[in-house]
Amino acid sequence: MKEKTNTPDLLSKLLEARSPSGFEFEAQAVLDKQLQPIADDYQKDVLGNRIAILNPKGDPTLMLAGHMDELGLLVKYIDDNGFIYFKTIGGHDNILISGRRVTILTQKGPVSGVTGKRAVHLLSSQDRKKVPELHEMWIDIGTKEAHSLVSIGDPIIYDQGLQLLQNGRAVARGFDNKAGCYVVCEVFKRIAKKKSSLKAKLVTVATTQEEIGIRGATPASFTVNPHIGIAVDVTHATDHPDCDNKKFGKILLGKGPAICVGPNIHPVIFKKLVDLAKKHKIPHQLEADSGPTPTDARIIQMTRQGVATGLISIPLRYMHTPSEVVDLNDIENAVKLLEVFTLSLKNKEYIHW
Repeated sequence: MKEKTNTPDLLSKLLEARSPSGFEFEAQAVLDKQLQPIADDYQKDVLGNRIAILNPKGDPTLMLAGHMDELGLLVKYIDDNGFIYFKTIGGHDNILISGRRVTILTQKGPVSGVTGKRAVHLLSSQDRKKVPELHEMWIDIGTKEAHSLVSIGDPIIYDQGLQLLQNGRAVARGFDNKAGCYVVCEVFKRIAKKKSSLKAKLVTVATTQEEIGIRGATPASFTVNPHIGIAVDVTHATDHPDCDNKKFGKILLGKGPAICVGPNIHPVIFKKLVDLAKKHKIPHQLEADSGPTPTDARIIQMTRQGVATGLISIPLRYMHTPSEVVDLNDIENAVKLLEVFTLSLKNKEYIHW
């Protein structure tokens, strides 16, 4: 298989979009431009989800979900010297926050800054061993007049763009979950070109606010009311140093997307995904989760009368850091797997068991 050496255009645009949870405006704009013109129906809801539909009279209804939001920070206080204090949006590792270039998304436009804390030279030997608390860090934008530029509640993202590494790998902030959002939207775009082969009603949902409690997927799943739902997210690649496979399982970068199995996953959906991956020679891995997964899948499964749910995950190194690493081939293989799955559905195939 030819390795990916560049990043697909839609994925690049999603990664460039600054979309912390609750402030997904830029990602929404990318999807509006890419999906609305080719959709049979296109909807926007109260929580900001983007819902694109193909073959609206098809049966069963298949929902593909990938969240568009990312981690961020939020301005909570500005002192008299212009230093900005913040809260976190989503789950951060505090030890990684300081010393990062950031962009504050203000009503007047983006403002550049840097996160700071007391320098290591000025810490006691005991303090050097501690993880800094949020109130011990700040953002410096270079002026005492921060109040005239920045407001309480302005969202903040790390200023860490896309960069290609070796061997088809790429690094960026926000691969969690721009990778999954790209997969479901790219599947939609490819299926739109062969709609005559589609028996199901395909509903692709780019969800919001997953990072703060899987919030967007909740009303979206209720609205779509699917028979079958598949979430696409990221999972931990465990092929790096200091990662015990006996504790965390074995998921490798570059060996294909991970197909999840466990109580959150419908057994027939799981088998169908695995069988199709084998039939079409699509690289894939298996991942076990013994409870509700920390993804949109946990909500989709329990919507209304229940939904036959699957989960496909992109292996990711350094999750919830400003420099997340993926293999672009894993992303492409996730697209291929979902494309053949979608086209394999027969009329009124509801996956009951």
